[in-house]
Amino acid sequence: MHGDGASWMARAYAVRPARMTPSAPAPHVDVATPERVALSLPVAGIGYRCLAWLVDASLLFFFWVALYFVITLLVSDVLGAFQALSGLTQTLLAVGLFATQWLYWTLAEVFFHGQTPGKRVLRIRVVREDGSPVGFFESAVRNLCRAVDFLPVLYATGCITMLLDSRHRRLGDMLAGTVLVREEAIDLDKYTQAPAVDAPDAGAHRPLDAEDVELVLAFLSRAPGLEPEVRRRLGARLVDRVGASLTDEERARVLQSPEATEAFLRTRAKAVH
Repeated sequence: MHGDGASWMARAYAVRPARMTPSAPAPHVDVATPERVALSLPVAGIGYRCLAWLVDASLLFFFWVALYFVITLLVSDVLGAFQALSGLTQTLLAVGLFATQWLYWTLAEVFFHGQTPGKRVLRIRVVREDGSPVGFFESAVRNLCRAVDFLPVLYATGCITMLLDSRHRRLGDMLAGTVLVREEAIDLDKYTQAPAVDAPDAGAHRPLDAEDVELVLAFLSRAPGLEPEVRRRLGARLVDRVGASLTDEERARVLQSPEATEAFLRTRAKAVH
């Protein structure tokens, strides 16, 4: 996902309460925009979150093992050297250990659009409760609270909280105003194919990220029910967003009709899959 300023659709998102329905056993975060384009983001359950944490914890474990091996090359008795340190120095080292792990979680979520390596493997990401991209403040708060969620051992407090919360949030998520959502595979065949148009080659543009694909597909699924002016205006905004490299002539050709606009957007979205 893009940063806060780059997401023009996220500025007025309103989240409706998560709900459980017979056809959708997992809770969803429903996001609505002023243009009446809605997104339904499936919430990541405790199973997804635990598996993602195991991947990240394994990476951190191997990092510390490798670091310990390097230190043993320099210091023969690592434990003895640690015990010889003053109490203040030992405390600072313990704080530094936590700070290093905190930086891992926080910087990964901020710079990789809400995903650590573990979350990326499990195809889940952290977002704000309104569906907009997570920022540094939210990520910093939720990861500082890991120390509380971990108590008394192995995230017992966090797991109990996730089981009781309808959107599977731990205490850190509640304080930071965040939620984890799943990235589901999208079947593009459900979108009616528009008549063939002479649209610019989508391969010449940068690949779309997950947020852009979600926005484009949400628009395509609801475009036929929009008022003509809203449909034209929203289509033009999406073309500007995902077709920044279009020349003026190409842009005019894409915007000459709703069918041409939506054919271009559909091609851009398909290029990702």
